[in-house]
Formats: sequence, structure tokens, C-alpha cells
Amino acid sequence: MTAGFQAWRSRTFSALQHPNYRRYWFSQLLSLVGSWMQATAQQYLVLELSGGSSAALGWVTVAQFTPSLLLSLFAGAVIDRVPRRQVLLATQITLLLTATALAVTTHLGVVTLPLVMLIAFVGGVANAFDMPARQSMVVDFVPRSDVPNAVALNSLSFNVSRTLGQALFGVVAALGVSLLAGGNTDNVARLALPFYLNVASFFVVLYVIATLPFPEREQGVRGRMTDDIKEGLRYVRGTPAVRDVMLLVGALSLTIINFNVIIPYYARVVFNAREATFGALSAAFGIGAMAGALWQASRPNPLRNLRVGAAILLVSAALLALTPGPVLAFPVLAACGFGMLSLLVSANSTVQLTIPDALRGRVMSLYSFVLVGMGPPGALIASTLISREGLLGPRWGLLVLTGLGLLALLALWGRLPRRLTGTDAAQGRPAV
Repeated sequence: MTAGFQAWRSRTFSALQHPNYRRYWFSQLLSLVGSWMQATAQQYLVLELSGGSSAALGWVTVAQFTPSLLLSLFAGAVIDRVPRRQVLLATQITLLLTATALAVTTHLGVVTLPLVMLIAFVGGVANAFDMPARQSMVVDFVPRSDVPNAVALNSLSFNVSRTLGQALFGVVAALGVSLLAGGNTDNVARLALPFYLNVASFFVVLYVIATLPFPEREQGVRGRMTDDIKEGLRYVRGTPAVRDVMLLVGALSLTIINFNVIIPYYARVVFNAREATFGALSAAFGIGAMAGALWQASRPNPLRNLRVGAAILLVSAALLALTPGPVLAFPVLAACGFGMLSLLVSANSTVQLTIPDALRGRVMSLYSFVLVGMGPPGALIASTLISREGLLGPRWGLLVLTGLGLLALLALWGRLPRRLTGTDAAQGRPAV
């Protein structure tokens, strides 16, 4: 058993043997804990400011992710031209400033829903550049053989931090009652403490980004920015393994991968939960996602779970619609997280192992476009369908979202890549 565990640990965490990747990974883990505390506090803040409106939650999500919809392709061309260190320092400083603005205005009690939307939009502009830049960094610090493992470990850090950050939200908000709100549990100032802690977490990642030795990357001949964007689009359109995976990710992002709307609305409105249960339900999803990322990190074939992950996600989302209360929702949300991460790690690995370095920024920005850029229309669709004031209501609305996602999966099932084999695996090309 000991030998088996040692082999599993070595296989699952192989990318962490590379010192520069290890430094980056741990700094991101710490910073993302703060980011998830802030994201959970922001969702709760929006529901309090709006009186429990799913529409308000949806519109804040639109403000946050519309920049990815509008700017992702441009961002990819920039990332392939500009040193990645400069891009990441600029985006992280911008996100630091938005967190500070949210903390101060909430603490002073002057925060409003339009202000939250404006701050979310500015942060979304930064994230439109930050996400593809960070995703394209995987190959900078690990050899190609460890790319699938590094992608899975990136997702693991994202979801370990999600679990910790969302679980800590309830504790931190309770501390905020005594530290910032004068003991008043209804004073919105209590929600400023998670924002302040997020501000502090940025300084570690800024230091690591400033001191990491970024290697030189292959550069193609540079023409006009629009030509660079078109080149990336032509590549994706002409590469079925990448194109079909992106179509699946985009379709599910438009339908069922809208848990930043579904979870807070179900917790606060459907289950009538307060801060502690709200944070715990969010953390349950994160625990499942963390397990999915760990499972993927230990798998030799990153493509195997494209279909399995999508199926688990859709079945568990349908079960959530039928769940009567928060106690049974914990394991169901964990299954949702497990399925979603199994799917997304497989999808990201497929894309990362296929694309050439000269196109990495542009292709990964297109991946961010279909994953994050579909957030605004997806949030509006989800918030409309699950609203208690809507025609369907929260439970039937979620079942309809699940059905739409199932139709997309069935349409693409036979076209998705299945394995990495032989020469394709050695050269990083998925066999189809």
C-alpha cells in the first residue's frame, strides 16, 4: 500500500518537482483563496443589496464576464506580442485596486449595486487578459510530458482555493460583524473583511510574478493585430480536436456551467440559507471540483474523461433541481464540481497539448472566450430560467438548463477526441 501511495503521489504531483512551477503554483493557491472569499462575499452582497434578486446576480455576472466576451481574441494577440510578466503584473495590480475599492466602499456603507457592477466590469477587463496569460504559462515552467499534470494541478489549486475561500467566507463574515460592523449582523460593513483579506493576498503573487524567470517563447512574424487574430481563428477552425472541444465547452458554459448564479441563488433563496450554510454549500462544490482535479492529475490520458465528466456534471445538476434542502445538496454539489472539473481539465489539456507555442496566447484566449465569455449570456439565461418569479421556477428552470446541456453533449459526442496514442502522444497531438 505504501509503494502504491508513493507511486500515486509521484504521478499526481509530478509537475511540482519543477521549482519555478512550484513557486508559481503555491503563490496562486494563496492568492486565489482571497479571490474566492471576495467572489463569495460579492455574491452575498449583491443578494442583500437587491433583496434576493436572481436577475441582479445575473447582471453582475454579465458585467464581470462581458469583457472576456468582447476582448478575449484581442487579449490573445497581445499576450503573443507582449512579455507575459508585464501582462500579469498589470492585470494583478488592476485586480488589487478593484478589491480595495470594494472593501472600502462596503466598509463605509456607501456600496451600491451599480458600483458593484462597475467594479466587476473593471475586474473583468483585467481577467480577460489575465486568464489566457496564466493558462499559456503552463508550458513555460514544465516539459511537455508534464503539461497535462500541470493543467490538472492548476485546476486543483483553483478549486482547493475555492473550497477554502468559500468555506472561510462564513467565518470571516462572522468576524466582520464584531470587527467592522459593531456587532450588527445586518450591517453590510461585515462583508468588507473578506475584501480586505483579498487585498493582502495579492502582494505575494505580485512578488512571485516579478521575480520568476520567464523563458523566451517562440515568436512568429508579426503583422497587423487583426491578422494575428485571424490566424488563431483559422487554426482552431482547421483543427478538429481543438474545435470540437471548444464547441462543447462553449455550449455547456452557455447552459449548465453557471454555478456562480445557480449556487448562491439556490442557497439564499431556494434553501433560505444564511452566511455559514451559503459558504458551506459553495465549499461542497469546491471539494468535488478539487477531487475531480486530483483524479485528472493522476490519469495518464487527459482525454479519457471529456465525455464522462460532462455526463456526471449533467446528471448531478439534474439531481440538484430535485434536492429538497441544503443537507442533501452538499453531496450533489460535490458531484457537480467533480464532473465539471473532470471535463474542463480534459478539455484544457487537449488544447494545450495540440497548439504550437507561437499561437498559444491566441488559442488559449479563444478557449477563455468560450469558457468565460459565454458567462454573460449564460448568466442571463440561467438567472431567467431559475428565478422564482419566472414561468418555470428554480427547479424546473434548472432541469431545462440541464436538458439544453445534454442536447449539446449528444450532438458532439461522436466528434470529440478519445485518446492520446503513439506518435500523437509523443508530439502532443490528440488522436481522433
